Amino acid sequence: MDSSEFDTFIEQFNESTHGSSDYDKDEFFVRIGNTGIYAPLKFLQKKIKGIESTSLILKKGFVCDSLELFELEAFSKWFEKQFSRKLKRAQAKKISILGMPDNKSILDAVETVNKCYQILRSQQILVNGKKLPVQLGEWYAKCIFGLHQKKSTSQRGFDFYFDGTKRVEVIVHWGDHSSPKGVKIRKSLVELSEYCIIVYVAKNFMIREICFLDCEFITRKFSGKGHTLFLKDSDIGPYFFSRSDKHTDKVMSSNTLLKYSTPNMAMKLVDRFSTE
Repeated sequence: MDSSEFDTFIEQFNESTHGSSDYDKDEFFVRIGNTGIYAPLKFLQKKIKGIESTSLILKKGFVCDSLELFELEAFSKWFEKQFSRKLKRAQAKKISILGMPDNKSILDAVETVNKCYQILRSQQILVNGKKLPVQLGEWYAKCIFGLHQKKSTSQRGFDFYFDGTKRVEVIVHWGDHSSPKGVKIRKSLVELSEYCIIVYVAKNFMIREICFLDCEFITRKFSGKGHTLFLKDSDIGPYFFSRSDKHTDKVMSSNTLLKYSTPNMAMKLVDRFSTE
């Protein structure tokens, strides 16, 4: 089963309108690429075997995003056309979109951005350009672990959830080497979460390492004074994905992990993970 099978049935759903059905009540919709064409997950589950749960779809490389987070205007227009009714705000808050990223275009873009960053750095123009690698690292975590990104009730903008309900704090470190002080994380965020994922993004924007930790472990091992914790490589290194298989069962898409890893990282993981 690949994304083309999804596309076929999504197109089939859109061949007619469904105002008299109850598909408008679904909370998950699957999208073809970056188009404005969708289909309810319940419809696809009737047509395609082996997608009884969203986790089984995420394992295929799909990404799940809250509709409210990205405010997809195209979806609202599609919804009204398909079901002859407007999408209410209360319902929109419950809806999530499953989509397959265009990995070839993303890899090409990462390569291009890396070249641009190298030029800007060499000309002493770029001093701090961390916003892009941080967001890219968060996207890596979302794809690899099937995290559900939802709009936050706090002022943080959004939160990540693993397995639907377990809150995850995603930390991104950008650089070819870790800081001697370690990766900085706020203690309050650890206390609010169940897991912490640290994505180490190399200067070329590929994944050089990943660490998946239980927040209870972090609190117990690194508890101390102050509001900030520093996770040094010497302390958490044994839990790096390249060295430990403790949390490899949390990986939803091993194909995404290997695809976006540096060659060195991929070589260390290839025997453990099989590509889809």
